[in-house]
Amino acid sequence: MRKYFFMVVFIVVTASSVIGQSAPSSITGERNQCVSNRAGQYSCQGIDLFALVSLKELDANAELVNDVWGWTDPDTKRDYALVGTSKSVAFVDVSDPINPIYLGKLNGRNENSITWRDMKVYNDHMFVVVDGPNNGMQVFDLRQLRTARTPQDWKETAFYDQVSSAHNLAINEETGFVYITGYQLSSNGSSDTCRGRGIHMVNIKNPIEPTYAGCIADFQTGGSNDGYTHDAQCLNYRGPDIRYQGREICIGSNETHISIVDVTNKQEPQIISAASYPHVGYTHQGWLTKDQQYFLMNDETDELSPDVNNTRTIIWNLAKLDDPVYHSSFFLHTTSIDHNLYIHGDYMYAANYLSGLRIIDISDIDNPVEVAYFDTYANDSGFGNDGAWSSYRFSGSGTTIVSSHPDGLFILDVIDITITGIEISEEVPEAFTLSNAYPNPFNSNTTFTLSTPQQTMVHIEVIDILGRGVDMIHQGVLNVGRHNFSFDGSQLPSGSYEIRVSSDSYTTGIRVVLVK
Repeated sequence: MRKYFFMVVFIVVTASSVIGQSAPSSITGERNQCVSNRAGQYSCQGIDLFALVSLKELDANAELVNDVWGWTDPDTKRDYALVGTSKSVAFVDVSDPINPIYLGKLNGRNENSITWRDMKVYNDHMFVVVDGPNNGMQVFDLRQLRTARTPQDWKETAFYDQVSSAHNLAINEETGFVYITGYQLSSNGSSDTCRGRGIHMVNIKNPIEPTYAGCIADFQTGGSNDGYTHDAQCLNYRGPDIRYQGREICIGSNETHISIVDVTNKQEPQIISAASYPHVGYTHQGWLTKDQQYFLMNDETDELSPDVNNTRTIIWNLAKLDDPVYHSSFFLHTTSIDHNLYIHGDYMYAANYLSGLRIIDISDIDNPVEVAYFDTYANDSGFGNDGAWSSYRFSGSGTTIVSSHPDGLFILDVIDITITGIEISEEVPEAFTLSNAYPNPFNSNTTFTLSTPQQTMVHIEVIDILGRGVDMIHQGVLNVGRHNFSFDGSQLPSGSYEIRVSSDSYTTGIRVVLVK
C-alpha cells in the first residue's frame, strides 16, 4: 500500500484525537531540567528542555507540525530553526535557546493544509518541497533573517517549477545538487524520463537558478515495482568499498528495499544494487555511520505488524555497495513507530513519534544502547503518528531541536553525552591542558583530551593551513573534568591542520596531519 494513502488515513485519525484539547502554550525564559526523569510534564533522561515554541506561535493557521531543519549563519554564528507546518515554514532564532525569537514564516504556494513538508539548506538558501499539488520547490535566501526584528510573512527568493509535488529532498552540499524524491512532475517537467518515480536531480550551484540535471528510478523496488523513492541520503562516497570511493552515490529508501545508485554522471546515473530485509513494512528513511560502512534505517509500519513487537532499527553492512548485507536489527523497549533518524558521531538521534527523541550509542554496532531520551508527547504512548517527527542538531552549539505534533518546536540540551566527546573523569584538573592527538598523522579520525579546571565556555575549531575554519568540533559550556574529543577528517583533503582551543582565559592548539 502506497505510503501517502496509508499515512493520510492514519494521521487524520490521530490528529482528530486532539481536536478539542487545548494545545500547550510556549515555554520560554527558564531551563526545565530533567530531574527524576521529568522536565515539566515531559518524561526524559539526560536531556533538559530549553524551551518550547507552540504550534500556534509558529503558524496560527496551521493544523500540525511536520519536518524540521536548521541553519547556522556563517557570519554571525546565530542558529535558526526551520520548522515545517501544514501551511508554511516557520523561522525561529534559537541562538539563545531559552529565549527563542519567532521571525515569521514562508507560506506554501498551495493554500490547502498539507501534511508533508520537507526542507534542506545549501549555500545559505533553504529549499522546500510539499507533498501536495502545485507547490514545486521554493527557494528562500536565509540571509534575510539577519536583519529581522519582528515576525513577518516572507516571500520566496526563487522557484523551481518542473515538479508539482514531492515528499522529500536531499542535498549533497559538496557537489551542489538537490535530489527530490516521492515526486510528481508538473507540465513543465517533460525532460524527466523516470515518470515521476525515483530521484529527480537538480543543479543548485546557483541557488536562485535551479536547473534540471537528470533522474533515476530503480524499477525492481517500490510497492508496485515502480521505483518510488521515499527518501534518500546522497553524498560523496569515502567508505570501505574502494571501487566507489570518490563517486557520488545516493542510498534510497524505496518502500520495500534500499536502493543504491551512482549519480556521479547525472545524464547517465547507474543502479548499483537493491536489497530487502525480514518483515518489511515500509522502508522509510536512514543514514550512514561516520565511516560509511553501516546504514541504519527505520521502517515506518513494521511496528504495526505481529512480527515486530518493539521499535526496530535495521542495520545494513555496506562494505560492498553492490552487495548490501542485512547485518542485524536492534529493538528499543518502546513500541512506538519510528520516523526519522540521523547519525552524529557515535550516536543515532531518532525521532520516534509517541516516544519522542531517542538517542542511541552505536559505537559498538553489534550492541547499540539507548543513553538518553526526551518524550515530546505527554498524552499517550504506543502506536500513532503524533509526537516527534524529526530532529536537527546544531554542530556548533550542540543545541538540538525537535518538531513534534501537536506541541510545536522543542529546543533541547542533551546534557549526559557530547557528540564529539564525553566526560571521562570527575577528578578536578589543576589547570587547562590539551593532550597530543592520537594517532598523528592519522587517516580520517584522531582523538585528544582537554582538561578543564572550571566550568567555562569552550570553542574547539579546526583551522587549515590558510587560516580558514573548516570544522567546529565543539562550541559550548564544558563542565569541570577531562573531556575526550575526536576529529573526523573524512570530509577533508589530506594536509596539515590546527585544532585550536579557546576559552575566556585559555587559548592553545595542536598540529595534526591528515593522510589519506
